[in-house]
Amino acid sequence: MSTSATKVSGAGTGTTAVASRKRRLLQDVPSWLLIVPSLLFFIVFHWQPLVTGFLLSFFETKGYNAVRFNGLQNYIDVMSNSVFQQTLVNTFLYVIWSLAIGFLVPIVVAVMINEMMHGQSFFKFAVYFPGMVPGVAGALLWMFMFDPGPGGLLNMMLGKLGLPMSQWLQNSDLTIPLIILTMTWRSFGGTVILYLASLQGVNNELYEAAALDGAGIWKRIRHITIPQISHIIGILLILQMIGVFQVLYEPLTMTEGGPNNASMSLMLTSYHYAFRYFEAGRSLAVGVITFIILAVMTAIYFRINKKSNTD
Repeated sequence: MSTSATKVSGAGTGTTAVASRKRRLLQDVPSWLLIVPSLLFFIVFHWQPLVTGFLLSFFETKGYNAVRFNGLQNYIDVMSNSVFQQTLVNTFLYVIWSLAIGFLVPIVVAVMINEMMHGQSFFKFAVYFPGMVPGVAGALLWMFMFDPGPGGLLNMMLGKLGLPMSQWLQNSDLTIPLIILTMTWRSFGGTVILYLASLQGVNNELYEAAALDGAGIWKRIRHITIPQISHIIGILLILQMIGVFQVLYEPLTMTEGGPNNASMSLMLTSYHYAFRYFEAGRSLAVGVITFIILAVMTAIYFRINKKSNTD
């Protein structure tokens, strides 16, 4: 008798569990309906082109159509090209100059705005406004300023001061720093806003305690501000390196990679292969090489960061 009751009880428990799972699934249906369109969009317009491009980089192409499989030949042809080798050096120079010119600027500006008693809203808008300008439009604006002729805005200012005119973007030694200056002007505002949000989350009691101990503003910034926002600094460092590694609009619009390939970037090389020479396979090979370099750099950074945090 007890055995039968146990079986009935077990069956009832199993039925209840199944019914409960069905109710949970039904409750999740609206959530899935909201997620599915975004998921399909992501798969169709992001992952599908990525996978297709990766596979196509191993094929000989005629225009944008795969003709036959040729293994690593596209990669060999690309990497043996002297222009690509110079482009690789240029891309690392872009990263180095972006860290020298543009990495500390958002942090300094964010700290200055955060310390203001009045006018914070105005300065937040002022630093973010250049980021609202489209990339190509911003590059054209700066190109007119850097015009090497007597009609260029900066050369006109130099002439008024009695100074000799400069070739600006036509000077191969100045091309990359000037392009980085353009990129910094257009993009540092959004980074400033992120730093401001992080700074406003720092506990004010830490500053008050440091002030009572006689710490000046520089010591407070060094020992409180920077450590408290170090996590966001690390993340934005990686994002900046990734963004600069993929620079395209500025050199395309302002110099077309010149003079003498001095401002050529990896993405501009990929663009030229695809839309100037119509060699899709080699263009995609450059894209894959760029992805591998960025993945390795990111992995190295996170490994070093994890080790330093553990120590």
